[in-house]
Amino acid sequence: MIIIPAIDLHKGQVVRLKKGKFDEVTVYSQNPAVVAFAFADAGAARIHVVDLDGSVAGRGMNVQAIKEICSAVDVAVELGGGIRTTDDARRMLDLGVSYVILGTVIVKDPGTAQDILKAFPEKVGIGIDAIDGKVAVQGWKEITEQTAIDLARHYEEFNPAFIVYTDISRDGMLTGPNIEATTALASETDIPVIASGGVGSMDDIRALLQVGCLFGAIVGKAVYEGRVDVHEAVRLTHT
Repeated sequence: MIIIPAIDLHKGQVVRLKKGKFDEVTVYSQNPAVVAFAFADAGAARIHVVDLDGSVAGRGMNVQAIKEICSAVDVAVELGGGIRTTDDARRMLDLGVSYVILGTVIVKDPGTAQDILKAFPEKVGIGIDAIDGKVAVQGWKEITEQTAIDLARHYEEFNPAFIVYTDISRDGMLTGPNIEATTALASETDIPVIASGGVGSMDDIRALLQVGCLFGAIVGKAVYEGRVDVHEAVRLTHT
């Protein structure tokens, strides 16, 4: 399992939200590239970037910050938020992003999502955000009736590089990841699963390591609040 520190972008700044709510924003840095370099320097092999404004607007909104992040590091950068077309995906990959992550489009326009997956093999992941097992889209503003497991199964034949599974109720809360739901998803699909949402301590990292079937774990607010040290977390995964 790899440790993937997160950079959430809002108006060009590094921020964290509580449960995806834009009225509960904490700003941690004005310079995303500096933050990305620090993560890479601490040993992270991949960095998770979310264009929060793009996830709502449906198009890239923090393009300059994304470009600067990619220029600042030599490690893989995965990006989600606002990628709704093949051209969107190509534009972000051309900026230097290693992987793009499809979210809303996999539910709202599956035909387009499938086209993107086919156009960029091994470069496209899917983001499944859920609350109480039900998938959420449009920057988490709309809850659907589709389950996370059913959505993952639907996309297996299109070979996404990975799934980022986020439990919205845990995101930014530091209350621990939803290990039960994440394990259930990972056990029901052959697509590599990255856990996201709720990691608040090194003990949470250890608990995710015990699952044994996860490809990675995204760590956000816990890093910024000093509860998880990226270097130590990376070392833990190698022991």
